[in-house]
Amino acid sequence: MGKRVNPLSRRPRQQRLVLAVRGAAGTGKSFFASTLADAGLGRLCYFDVERKGRLLAGSDGSKFDALEIQHPDELPEFIDWALEGEGREQGYGCYALDSWAMYFGRKHRETVLAVRERSGDPTAQPTAEELASDQMIFQEVLRRLCVDSGACVVITDQIGAKGKEDREENEMGRVLPLTSGGLEYFVDVLVEASLRIEDLRPVRVFRVVKSNSSAFPIGLELLNPSFSDFLARLNDSGTNTLPVEAPLPAKEPELLEEAPTLAFVGRPGPTLEDLYLKAEENGFTRADLITAARYYCNGKSDLERLSPDEIGNLDRRLTARIEKEAARAGYTSLEGSSEAADTAGSSRKTKLRA
Repeated sequence: MGKRVNPLSRRPRQQRLVLAVRGAAGTGKSFFASTLADAGLGRLCYFDVERKGRLLAGSDGSKFDALEIQHPDELPEFIDWALEGEGREQGYGCYALDSWAMYFGRKHRETVLAVRERSGDPTAQPTAEELASDQMIFQEVLRRLCVDSGACVVITDQIGAKGKEDREENEMGRVLPLTSGGLEYFVDVLVEASLRIEDLRPVRVFRVVKSNSSAFPIGLELLNPSFSDFLARLNDSGTNTLPVEAPLPAKEPELLEEAPTLAFVGRPGPTLEDLYLKAEENGFTRADLITAARYYCNGKSDLERLSPDEIGNLDRRLTARIEKEAARAGYTSLEGSSEAADTAGSSRKTKLRA
């Protein structure tokens, strides 16, 4: 017997938070992503597409691993390495991607150059179908990190283009709205980062603009937050009943024994010999069977070539014919008995009159 997945084993047993931080350069997005390393979630794997992680304290491996992505095609390979390859030996418990817009922009540039080289038009742009196809491929990166990892994740992004009045619609300008839509779909909470001056000091302000959790209402502002602050707010909200650090013990087995397949054991169908015997016992010849086979079995005249279903069909028709003739014979016998009874009754009446 095989195994099958027990759906009840897939109930959530651990809390996690997938967070996206969008903002202009210098608003502290990369620094915030690095605070995952201090949240007690395990070792941080930091995918550094912008190659600025070297500026963060502890990025040399002493605190977390900042993996520089030299070419965008390396990112999916590095993610596979961390989630399912040799990277699992590092014991990663959380992940950061810095930044999604840089990865998407570089990959989109490759698509634009390919279109222009193919068409010979230096101003050509990808069609809507080509953009949609690219986005499906690019979003596989988000799915792997945000869904397959099963861990807490921070993804940084740029502020989307505002339009032609503020910025010429070039390759990066066209693609940024697409990146925003894909990112918002995969994350639990999206915040916009900005800087403001309070008491002559810069303050990092994170404002929630999209949320799937009541612990983070839209419009909520956090000042100089770390990822630990977000987790603390989630735990203190009263809406979270799952631990963050480690999963609850499993209450249901992950796999179930496959139920044995029940074979249908029924009465076997009649054989050709059974058909011959029934016909002979009831006054039918093989010639009668051949005639019936030609009519009911697609013109077949060789009884030996009949399939089991065709033999069964002839057997049912023969049985119906036998039962019909038996019923007719019984009716004829009954009529004869009635006529004899009438004759006897008339005789008795004559005798009585005499």
